[in-house]
Amino acid sequence: MKNLKKSLALLLALAMVFALAACGEAGTEETAPVSEAPEAEPVELVVFAAASMEETLTEIRGMYAEAAPNVTLVFNFDSSGTLKTQIQEGADCDLFISAGQKQMDQLDIEADESVNTEGLDFVLAESRIDLLENRVTLCVPESNPMGIESFDQLAGLLAEGGVFMCMGNSDVPVGQYTQKILAYYGLDEAELANAGEITYGTNVKEVATQIKEGSVDCGVIYCTDAFSEGLEIVDYATAEMCGQVIYPAAVLKTSENQEAAQAFLDYLSTDEAMAVFEEVGFAPVQ
Repeated sequence: MKNLKKSLALLLALAMVFALAACGEAGTEETAPVSEAPEAEPVELVVFAAASMEETLTEIRGMYAEAAPNVTLVFNFDSSGTLKTQIQEGADCDLFISAGQKQMDQLDIEADESVNTEGLDFVLAESRIDLLENRVTLCVPESNPMGIESFDQLAGLLAEGGVFMCMGNSDVPVGQYTQKILAYYGLDEAELANAGEITYGTNVKEVATQIKEGSVDCGVIYCTDAFSEGLEIVDYATAEMCGQVIYPAAVLKTSENQEAAQAFLDYLSTDEAMAVFEEVGFAPVQ
């Protein structure tokens, strides 16, 4: 009986030892490390955009830095015609935003051959959208020395030879819209230019500058540029005069950063970005 008690005590002791050993192993078991998501690769995104978008896109750049900190936005602002030519000549560009359909169509193989006469194929078709709508306005310098109040009145003054107006060149969308307005009133642009009644700007910013400096009696620019330059708008062109002012945007086939370019283009359509555009007079395309 005494030996039996000793055997039972030994077995109990051994069981406790094994139990403690098992607990020790469980306590020292290492937890698998949690892997961190890899940081996104840095991307430099080159955006060619119409000069009339400089203020808004510059503001949006700061906002996008928070949404996509790995992306550095590099902007090239100029007339859409100049930007189109630079793209055609091989300039690095990931995303193109034009102030007119013509300049985008000239780079789009899916556009009508009467516009894309050279068969250029730069536009990533599935990315192309109509991003924004702008308005063409008649603006005057401070104090409006000629007392110009409308396009109707301007047409009469131009016909009489009593006014000096600034407009964009023929390769600039705002210039093309102005040409349509002149044609709407039956005015001959070449005759007016030869008579010294019209002067030109290579982009909408140059036209706005001439108005602001008072070197002309009036000029035709977008409402967004009138807002940014603090110019007085005396009249708005109707769709009948010059059609809708649509800003198309597209990722380019030649881009090495198509995914990043598409992501930024998608961001420009968000409510957050659109609020910046609307503040200066742009509107989403209906």
